[in-house]
Amino acid sequence: MRIILIFSFLFTLNCSTNKVSNNHGFKSLQSKYEKITINKSNKNDILETIGPPSSISNFDTNKWFYIERTKTNQSIIKLGIKKLNKNNILVVKFDNKGILQDKKILHLEDMENLKFDKGTTEKNYKQNNTLFNIMSSLREKINAPTRNRSK
Repeated sequence: MRIILIFSFLFTLNCSTNKVSNNHGFKSLQSKYEKITINKSNKNDILETIGPPSSISNFDTNKWFYIERTKTNQSIIKLGIKKLNKNNILVVKFDNKGILQDKKILHLEDMENLKFDKGTTEKNYKQNNTLFNIMSSLREKINAPTRNRSK
């Protein structure tokens, strides 16, 4: 009984009330979003204020993306499953001269759950049509071993 009591005492001492959170990307993206102004800030100002972008659009090199994500451990009962607390994406768009044209921040609430179709595609042809039979017989004749032709 003492062993169980000592084990439970040590177990509760090791448990912390502070939850461990993992940060990915930039911190405090909302405050940096407020520091940049449309038609005044340029690429150099944004690089100085926020830093290099997390990603640049492949289709439009004047569109930059900044990502901020925070995940926190839940309880011991959940066995390490992390909860997504913050998922902010800052999208900035520049004109051809490098001046900030548009800025938008997307929050966790803006995320949509996409549902994908789990159906499979069926083949739309049959192997017993005339064309298939002709091609199969030609293939068999081509792949057949050659006969001994003497003389």
